[in-house]
Amino acid sequence: MVEKKTKKAHEDQSEKRSISDQPEINIGLIGHVDHGKTTLVSKLSGKWTDTHSEELKRGITIRLGYADAVFYQCGSCKEYGTSEKCQCGQKAVPRRKVSFIDAPGHESLMATMLSGAAIMDAAILLVAANESCPQPQTKEHLMALEIIGCKHILIAQNKIDLVSKEDAIKNYEEIKKFVKGTIAEHSPIIPIAAQHGVNVNVLIKMIEETVQTPKRDKTKTPLMLVARSFDVNRPGTEIKALVGGVVGGALKQGILKVGMQVEIRPGRHIEDDGKAVYNPIETEIADLKTGGKSVTEVLPGGSMGVMTRLDPFFVKADSLAGNLLGEKGKMPPVWQELTIKPQLLERVVGTKEDLKVDPIKKMENLMLNVNAAATLGTVIELKKDAIHVKLRIPVCASKEDRLTISRMIGNRWRLIGIGSILN
Repeated sequence: MVEKKTKKAHEDQSEKRSISDQPEINIGLIGHVDHGKTTLVSKLSGKWTDTHSEELKRGITIRLGYADAVFYQCGSCKEYGTSEKCQCGQKAVPRRKVSFIDAPGHESLMATMLSGAAIMDAAILLVAANESCPQPQTKEHLMALEIIGCKHILIAQNKIDLVSKEDAIKNYEEIKKFVKGTIAEHSPIIPIAAQHGVNVNVLIKMIEETVQTPKRDKTKTPLMLVARSFDVNRPGTEIKALVGGVVGGALKQGILKVGMQVEIRPGRHIEDDGKAVYNPIETEIADLKTGGKSVTEVLPGGSMGVMTRLDPFFVKADSLAGNLLGEKGKMPPVWQELTIKPQLLERVVGTKEDLKVDPIKKMENLMLNVNAAATLGTVIELKKDAIHVKLRIPVCASKEDRLTISRMIGNRWRLIGIGSILN
């Protein structure tokens, strides 16, 4: 009996340790600009993800924001929350640690949103109750999730504190009509007031009851999608005290360990005889950060930071965002040109007008998103059921990776389809 209790206690400790160390899942916050994504992340995690000076000035998210949170459930009243102490006064039990990705909603930043969508396991689609539904980017973001195959979507009907009961019901019906026939048709719709924390506990409950942690393949060669890169050294730091550059993102598969020799591809952009060249970067993992702590290894799931031995100069201002990081010598190929089999949508996504998607034309410029990368491709050849494009910025990808295709319509990139890599 004592042995069984000891074993149970050990299992409980293991569960607590895994919760405290690494987030299990990436949840994206998506939707139209100013519908409350960053405010909701703040209520869930206690962190304001808009930290860039221009973001604070303009009041919108420009870059991908990240924050972690632990979900708790009270052992007494069974309510969910983000604190060890429940509102009823009893102690709550940690259930799961999650990473939130705050994606920009502004139409001009669609490429950034698509890059973030590549590392989302689930998504919360925010819809403001004080505006008609759908707004252009609400529709565009939902279509993007459908294209990348995001299976878990929850809908948060935000700002219910700003409308009457009748208008909230009207907006709810608009949401139901909008998602009918989409992957979000049967998604739960939770009315919230993120600014005041109203019903955030209900949203957490729905996440815990409907979104399972995906099964990760730990046996595959490690592959990390790089969404951010930055220098953590303060100005004026002495040379001997400098630490290497940091890359952040999500591990798609495999396991990364401290001391591992890794490669970053396509790598560093340099000018060689007037031409842009990208050279793969080789480095060593000096430390791994996840859930706010240093760990010796990381598994797939949740956002993470990789401390490298790189000169901080190479990582400043997200210069390595869109790259892949993996084990040296075992990386997917780098493509300067791609032959793509496109699948075009019937209608352009994201415009207020109902526009038909025209066939792709020779010499047309397209924006392509694959993994966490965004690049411009010029169509240099039209083939039967395929197009051949020359890339402005090369991408590292396998043939199994799907990409999204956007076209410049007016003065904005608009989502028009998906594609698969042929060669």
